[in-house]
Amino acid sequence: MKNVSTPSAPAAIGPYSQAKIVGNLLFTAGQIPLIPETMEMVTGSIEAQTERVLQNLSAILKDASTSWDRVLKTTVFLTDLGDFAAFNSVYEKALGGAKPARSTVQVAALPKGAKVEIELIAEL
Repeated sequence: MKNVSTPSAPAAIGPYSQAKIVGNLLFTAGQIPLIPETMEMVTGSIEAQTERVLQNLSAILKDASTSWDRVLKTTVFLTDLGDFAAFNSVYEKALGGAKPARSTVQVAALPKGAKVEIELIAEL
């Protein structure tokens, strides 16, 4: 196993790694809309928060020398499934033609009051 840690994504805020590489697979921790340089939360709309989360995941993918077209599965946590359509619009635009398998669930709360958290598994 190898840890992945890039300053281009938020540092872990607890006892975990940004991501782990096992064999030819990358497993990320859930990413919330933290700005890596300041560790401040992006507040406001689900669209703005989703964009930041996807930027954070893109940075981890890049550091691990992989990309969205190699992502096998994402798991999305939303605090309000009423935000699904707006979230999905940003997600689809950011991923382009990549269409990984995905699960989306509503949760009661996320760290630091985030509206969205995403984790993924990618092939290297």
